[in-house]
Amino acid sequence: MSQPHDSGSLDQEAQQQLIQEIGRTIALALPPGWQAANVEYRQVGSHRELVASLLAPNGTEIPIAPPGDVMALFTRLRAGMYEPERGTWVSALYRLQRPGSYTVDFNGDHEPAWRTAPPAEAYAQELHRFPRTGSVVPEWLAQRAGTPQPGDQRPSLRTAAVFDRDGRPITQRPAVEPGLHEQLLAYLESAPIVLAARSFDADRLDPAGEAAVPLTFHTDGSWIWPGAVGYYLRRHGVAPEDELVEHIRRSGFRLPEVDEPTRERVVAEITGEQRS
Repeated sequence: MSQPHDSGSLDQEAQQQLIQEIGRTIALALPPGWQAANVEYRQVGSHRELVASLLAPNGTEIPIAPPGDVMALFTRLRAGMYEPERGTWVSALYRLQRPGSYTVDFNGDHEPAWRTAPPAEAYAQELHRFPRTGSVVPEWLAQRAGTPQPGDQRPSLRTAAVFDRDGRPITQRPAVEPGLHEQLLAYLESAPIVLAARSFDADRLDPAGEAAVPLTFHTDGSWIWPGAVGYYLRRHGVAPEDELVEHIRRSGFRLPEVDEPTRERVVAEITGEQRS
């Protein structure tokens, strides 16, 4: 379940006070004789960046070391401006002009021009810390967090096949990288079970052994997979479908919350397939 955002909300007056404090902190750190300066703060999840520059009279930007103290103020402002269901901004451009004018542009929709690419898990962290309703999650953020981007219709569900060819227990998929094996298994086996039988199926790669393959179906709200997918990965090293593996990697191996309507839709999808 999504957790509350990191800080309490700030009312308009408190926001303005903090914005002015940021401006004073920036101004005190600038070199003598400056006339105009830009400071941009960018954040997604735990990834943060702060860049600063002076503006020459001809408009040229001269990079300078950003005032370190201001990063904590931007972080606090960002958390305080969170709005339930709408999220918060991912970058803020603060423009200062002597003697005391300033403007601040907040961007909550477009991906910032990162100096260093954020780690994959930062995007899922962002939606975990500052939840947004699906209709206001930008496409770039949804894709990098492994969350389907809703449109006018609910996103389609993908169902993973256990093997490559129907009726024959073979696969031509590349082996799972050793470092990902346990993370994939944890994701596959910990996802909610929406359908389950009390019995077990025969192991098609060990037909002489006891029936041990779980007759279950799991989902993360985007994909559906039989419990056999995790079983064959654990028991025989059979990799899941490439696209399912990539989907799990993009999510940072973090399972999203699957609400009850989605679970009901998944069950309908499974039983519909079984009737066809």
